[in-house]
Formats: sequence, structure tokens, C-alpha cells
Amino acid sequence: MAAHFGRRLRKGAATTAVAAAAVAALSASQAPGVTTDDHGRQTTGAESTPDANSDDTATGNSRYYTDLPPLDSPSPSPTTSTPTVTGDAEAGIPATVLDAYKKAEASLRESKPGCNLPWQLLAAIGKVESGQARGGRVDASGTTYSPILGPVLDGNGFANISDTDNGAYDGDSTHDRAVGPMQFIPSTWDWAGRDGNGDGKKDPNNIYDAALAAGHYLCRFNHDMSVQSQMNASILSYNNSTAYLNTVLSWLEYYRKGTHEVPDGTGTLPSHNSDETTGANPSPSPTPPATSRPSPEPSTPKPGGGSTSPSPDPSTPSAPSTPSTPPSPTPPTPTETVDHLEDADTGKLTATAGDTFAEKIAVRTETEAGQAVAKVRVRFTIVGDDTDATFTGGETVATIVTNSAGTATAPALVAGEKTGDFTVRATVVGRVMAGLDYTATVTPRQADTLTRTSDTELTCVPGGEFADQAEVKATYKGAVAGKVAATATLIKSADDATENDKGPYFKDADGKTVRTLTDLTTDANGLLKLPKLYADDTTGTFLLRINTTGGATLTIELKVAAATS
Repeated sequence: MAAHFGRRLRKGAATTAVAAAAVAALSASQAPGVTTDDHGRQTTGAESTPDANSDDTATGNSRYYTDLPPLDSPSPSPTTSTPTVTGDAEAGIPATVLDAYKKAEASLRESKPGCNLPWQLLAAIGKVESGQARGGRVDASGTTYSPILGPVLDGNGFANISDTDNGAYDGDSTHDRAVGPMQFIPSTWDWAGRDGNGDGKKDPNNIYDAALAAGHYLCRFNHDMSVQSQMNASILSYNNSTAYLNTVLSWLEYYRKGTHEVPDGTGTLPSHNSDETTGANPSPSPTPPATSRPSPEPSTPKPGGGSTSPSPDPSTPSAPSTPSTPPSPTPPTPTETVDHLEDADTGKLTATAGDTFAEKIAVRTETEAGQAVAKVRVRFTIVGDDTDATFTGGETVATIVTNSAGTATAPALVAGEKTGDFTVRATVVGRVMAGLDYTATVTPRQADTLTRTSDTELTCVPGGEFADQAEVKATYKGAVAGKVAATATLIKSADDATENDKGPYFKDADGKTVRTLTDLTTDANGLLKLPKLYADDTTGTFLLRINTTGGATLTIELKVAAATS
């Protein structure tokens, strides 16, 4: 049987030797980017120390499974206990869960091809976070039969994260808990959640939604998973622990060597957690299974029965108790001293569609007395679905730590193609308090000049069609004006811009006469080529007028005359 690690090893020289050899073998064969020091400890370069009060990670640095995959070469395990499941069984992934990972990879391949996200990375994180949705206990749509919840993040061994969702996701209106098969905390799911199964909902307990959200979370900031350092950074942003990173990388390499599909509900369950708790975790709500509760260490049996656990001797009087010294009050964290947010001289937020905003949003965290507070996390969120604007890097959320002056400056905003106003909201991470809303405006692309690309005269015989098509080029302040909206109208005269009722015309898709074209747009090079023109039986000189956003206007003459003999 392959040696299985992540479990408590029995004491003894033989076991210690096996453990040291196994860790070294695993480091060499299964964890890319992982090295081993002289004492058999795994590292990935610089150590990463978890921030116990941070909710900037996907999971809030919640607990995770520490079981490691089997080694490549099976070897006997020096134990007399019941053998653990290893080998091919560990490579099995429940069918629906596996499908969700592969669909998420396919979606990211289209939306963020530069990320190069392998589905095996999602599988590795899913294994470590929830044991593949507790062995694939999901319905046909991918939703877990009961919610999967991590421990209460009340600062007792984990981050201290006050409630951010009024218990909507985790059922806890006092503190947050990681939720679902990929273990997102509510404040992260609020912006990172995705609809992976197309049912119109973003449910953290649905493996399709959670897997797609995890993929986007890992790929943010233009991280490329084919670059080991960038993959490591993404994994650490999920749970800021070097041990977590090594565990995920081990499962990633294991799954890359081959997996197979198993029926839902039959996947193997891990046994140990990062907080040394025995049993399956995260636990479903509302009542965790017995296997998720901590088990006391068993006492050592004595010959003939009983145990070596010490018991009080009733004949020995108890020593008088000594009054304990009350603990010193814990000083407040910088975040806890923040009373409000103030604007830090943010200018007017206006940009043309497709351009980067010249101004950046800046806020200052202050105490009630108006003193600046440094080292506080401020989250900037683009609110609503009525815009396609993003921050630099393509994300809609950015978390910045305030500097020594208490100021946090958001990354530059990049306007999308949707014009109009949108909102950016600044909030303090880890504090329930009013945020600041900023209105940003995206104006249409403009052109101030239109010119024809050809001097050829546009002529036609009555009842015929023009041999040449009108083409124009738009510029703005001398530069090419691409993607500028335009209209083209056959007008009555230079002084009367109303639509003509005779003379040349365009045709619509049904072949009907049209003398006004809307929804025209110049291409990336500022060029606009109009559809073919036709002539009725009326002869004479007619006018075609083209207008663009920004005020550019060009009038072109069209001549309809009988052919000369």
C-alpha cells in the first residue's frame, strides 16, 4: 500500500524514518516549485505567513484538508491500523464535480486565454477545500445536498471576519464562514461569484458556479498559470499559507498524472485538517456530522484494563488555587480604529469609451478625531451590471492597503464600450461602516473630421446602381477615430437636412428602399464604407450627408443622369 501522508504518524524510529523519506520523495516527485531543506521540510522559496485578520483571501485563511496524495511507488506502511484508501481510488473524481472543473477550464480558455488555467488545479483546490464536495454529494445540477460550511471566523484560531452578508450565504449574522465546495467567504463571493451552470443564479454551494468563480479568482491580475511563480501567487491568494500551497501543488501534480471519473457520492474523503481536527471538514449545515467533530486523544490502555490517564486522588488535598493575573487588554488593530472614510482629492472621473481614466480614486481612512490610519485594507468595487468598465488588469474589484498617510489609491479605471455613468464604491475591509460612492462617466468616442478616401465621382443611370461605394475616414484631433458612431442620410438639399423622398437610396435586408442609415460605426482604422447605393428614375444631383458623434459632418454629391450616346 502506498504510504499516505497528512495523517498523524505514530511515534517510533521506524515511523520517523518512513515519514522523512516520504516527504523527501513527495517533494521531488509531486510538488512543482517545492524544495526540501536539510530537515525534510517543504518550502517554495520565500515563506508566506498567513495574516490572521485578513479576508483578502478567497477562504479567509480558513481550515483545509492536509491529506497528501499517494507517492508514485507504493510501499508498505508501518502501521497495524486499518489501511487508508490510496492509489487509483484517490485518483477518482466524482462525475459532476469533474465535469464542473473541465467546463470552468473551457470557459476560462475563451474569456482569459492568457491564464492557461488547467482544470487539475481546480481539482487540487477542490480536494483540499472540501474533499471534492464531500466525495461528490451533489444533485444533478451540481448543488450540494446540504451547505458546506467552514469554521466560524471569529478570531479563534482563524481570521476574525465580522458578518458581511447578514447570514445570507453562511447562516451566521455575527461572523462569516467559508461556504461551498470551493470555500469562498461571503465578502469574496459577493464579487467573485459566477453563474457556471446557466441557471441565472450565483450559488457558492453549486460546484459549477464555485469552480468557475475559483478559476476567475485565480486568473485575476492577468496571472498566467503556466508560470510557476504566478501560479504560486494565485494559490497563496486563495489561502495565504505555504503549507497550503505545497498541499495544493502536490494534488495538482498527482491529478496531472491521471484521473478517472467515479459516481457522485463515492469519492474518497480526506481525514485531517490544518487545525489538527480529525474528521471531515468543512462540515455541512445545520448539524455537522459526527466525523467533523474533534475527537479527544485516546488514553493508552494498561495491562488488565484501565488507562494511563491520571485520575485525582481523593486522599490528597487540593492545593489552594492562586488567583490568576487578568490578561492585558489587546490593543485595537488599525482597522478597528477606523471611524469613517474621507475622499482624498479625487478629481472628476470622465473618460471616452475604451480609454483609461486620467484620474484615480483615492480615499483616506480616519479615526473619529480625524487622524489618518495606516495599514488598513480598502476595497474598491465597480457596482452594478450597467457598465463594462474595469480596473487595470480586467478586474472589477481591487483591495489596496493604506499608506503612512492613511490613503489608498485605486488602480486606474479603464472605460468599456458602454457609455453613461457607473459607480465605484470604496469600503473598509473588516469593518461594517458606510462606504464612499464615486460616479464615473464614460462618453462616446468622437470624431471632428470626415474625409473621403477616394476622389472618384459617384454617378449612376436612372434605375441603376452606383458602381462605387462611398467610403470615409474619421479622425479626432488628427488621430484615427475608431469605433465612432455615425449616421448617413440622403437629404433634400444643403439647407434642408430632412430625408429625401426621391433619388438615390439604400436597401435594407428585405430589399426595401431606405434613405437613412443608423447604427453605423467606423472600424479600428477610422474607416466607414457605406452599403451600395441605387437610383430611382429621377435624374439630377443629390446629396448624401454623414454625421458622427463629436460633430464631424461630410456631404457627398451623387449624380444620376442618362447615359450619353
